[in-house]
Amino acid sequence: MSAEASLAAGARTRPELLEGLTEREVEVLARVAVGEANAEIGVSLHLSTATARTYVSRLLHKLGARDRSQLVILDYESGLVSPGGAEPS
Repeated sequence: MSAEASLAAGARTRPELLEGLTEREVEVLARVAVGEANAEIGVSLHLSTATARTYVSRLLHKLGARDRSQLVILDYESGLVSPGGAEPS
């Protein structure tokens, strides 16, 4: 399902959005939501920048998102992050 289709259908529940994602992909997704660049994600999760970039690319493909902005929207819709919430640990 494309990001546009999921947005048009209304907010997806967290289990639907996160289904099929690995634990590490969920961690990367949360970091994208708080605005971290690939290099920052790498430092936060002890990954190389190239590996962080690969995870973000996989998330874009798996979730049918056009760009990082759509990933952030999906993060909020899923409940993975909330407005004004603390950054992921």
